[in-house]
Amino acid sequence: MLRGLLGSRHAGSTPSLSALDEPKALEDAMYAASFMINDDMDTAEVELAKGNSAFHKLGKGVVTFLRATLGFEREVMKEAQARLADAESTASDHMYKAQKNPSTSASNIYTAGQEYALCLAEVRIMGAVVGVLTESVTESIKGFYKLRQAYITLDAVLQEEKKYLTSIGHGSGTASTVQSSTTSLQETPQSSSNVGDSEDEFFDAADDATGATTTPKYLGRLSTDADVAEDVDKLTIKDEKPAKLRRLSSAWEEGPGMDVFGDNPIDGFIHSGSNMCFGIILIMISLIPPAFNTLVRIVGFKGDRPRGLAMLWQASKFDNINGAFAGLVLLGYYNGFTGFCDILPQHGTGVYPVKRCTALLETFRARYPKSRLWILEEARMLSSARKPEEAVELLRNTEDSQLRQVLALQWFERSLNNMYFHSYEECSVGFQKCVSLNNWSHGLYYYIAGACHVELYRELKGNDAPLALEHAKKAEQLLRKVPEHIGKKKMMGRQLPFDTFVGRKIQKWEQRSKDWKVDFIDAIGVSPIEEMTYFWNGYKRMRPEHLERSLHKLAWSTSEANPHWSKENLDEQALLAVLQGTVLRNLGRTKEAREVLQSKVLSHPWAEFKGGYKDNWTCPVATYETAVSYWNDYCESSEQSDLKESSKWLDKVAAWEAYDLDARIGMRVKTGAETIKKEIEDTS
Repeated sequence: MLRGLLGSRHAGSTPSLSALDEPKALEDAMYAASFMINDDMDTAEVELAKGNSAFHKLGKGVVTFLRATLGFEREVMKEAQARLADAESTASDHMYKAQKNPSTSASNIYTAGQEYALCLAEVRIMGAVVGVLTESVTESIKGFYKLRQAYITLDAVLQEEKKYLTSIGHGSGTASTVQSSTTSLQETPQSSSNVGDSEDEFFDAADDATGATTTPKYLGRLSTDADVAEDVDKLTIKDEKPAKLRRLSSAWEEGPGMDVFGDNPIDGFIHSGSNMCFGIILIMISLIPPAFNTLVRIVGFKGDRPRGLAMLWQASKFDNINGAFAGLVLLGYYNGFTGFCDILPQHGTGVYPVKRCTALLETFRARYPKSRLWILEEARMLSSARKPEEAVELLRNTEDSQLRQVLALQWFERSLNNMYFHSYEECSVGFQKCVSLNNWSHGLYYYIAGACHVELYRELKGNDAPLALEHAKKAEQLLRKVPEHIGKKKMMGRQLPFDTFVGRKIQKWEQRSKDWKVDFIDAIGVSPIEEMTYFWNGYKRMRPEHLERSLHKLAWSTSEANPHWSKENLDEQALLAVLQGTVLRNLGRTKEAREVLQSKVLSHPWAEFKGGYKDNWTCPVATYETAVSYWNDYCESSEQSDLKESSKWLDKVAAWEAYDLDARIGMRVKTGAETIKKEIEDTS
């Protein structure tokens, strides 16, 4: 999200830069921007404060935006919104002035003012992200509308570029515009850039997030979609002629190199910036889980992951801030999102390009040697390669980032990896450290930290009773903190899904403690740390020895060490079966996994899992895991019967009604459905 760090030496409301001033302004701003990516926000702020142009204001907004999105802190988000609003106003003003005086343009390709139009698109993308992260439903909906505006602007920029590249004989266009289909935008490029600067007004319908005394619970896929639809209806969006947004295919080819743009820094920067921004938009929309389909309707176009990735790879070729941010998004996608999903392409554009990502990481680590963000991505890459110990070692030996939000990410990633290879004490310490560094999910952090000590208590109970008792006390101390730290943060007006989840678990155990007349620690059921491992898809990051240890931990529930298993209800038995089935699948024992899931979970009607404090997610997740097991078999055998079975089971879970953490599972389901659909098309 940053073409925006271009700089200028003129005051904010002065006329647009001249054709001679612009390249120099770009050079100055790029210098300031480099400090951001190199973990030195303070110096970036100092350098950006030397100017008051649209580019400098956008750069200041970017600094705060990064802090806001890395830390999810309310006050920083408010500051980011204010700075971005100021940058949006100034960029719009400069764009209009440049359009009225085309001689000020330093571009050889784009019409006058498109550099500011790009700034406008960038600030709107950032504003959209911040809006969705706020606690207001209205701000979230505004954010999605901003994405729509940014799309229109960027499409106009890319259409100009396509015409130019075609005119010089560079194929049919860039990686971002190949084989466009259906209707193009009705507006001219200039009017597309101007859409909605002053005409779009939102009228709030009683959305008082800050004054609310109670937090609505997360209600799942169907109810969330309906609630958002109702909120959309309460808003009036003045847009007399909504653009017919272009539907573009996923077909793409290698885009032009930097040499095509000659020595004109403005053109190279606009090209890399538009590809970076458009790529981010297409990926963002493609990752929206089914729970929020109504919001996609606001945007007016669909995501396109392959095309978005192609555009980001194109932007990453450039040695500027756009290339750096494109690289961060690419690595975040491949090391984060794909590691979270199970049914992924085995060939073609969707495959994790290990060598290409490794080369990209090496390039940017050399370019920004002080940045901890690239080291964080290297740790994630190690984790994806089933080397969680090496990931922890890398982060442990890395100097702490001066940026607190990045430091929080370092500790969070380190703690997750400790969880994956069952290093419980370090995992607990790490998540407690996150509480002091981040204001977002304290309830979840305390829950995982406490769950680690539950495991240590169970490990030591038969061998070292005094030490086991210490861990029992520590576990209860941490878990008792969970209720007081949940419900304080919201997203899109709803309680955070994990807050709802961990709050229900604590209530469940408290009730069992009363009913069974046992201590709280002994009322806890199937390993809560293994359950958390599932929701972070940690089993995918484990080697066989880690997975075998997880099976051993899960076996505690049915062992003689647990005198309460006979009291367990169906939902707790199903929880154990789902976790065991997932571990077995990751060990390659897919048939055995399906047998466990079928006999212990899927043979029961879902109605038996609903109500009270029950874990209602186990039945739909068992259905999903069955689909994944058939996909794994298909990848080994190429048997169409396995592919069809996987598709059948995935269709079942896709149509499920609301359940705990359904949006989280929904992303896996959506990605799996896209993968299987493409595979069926390719093999039919």
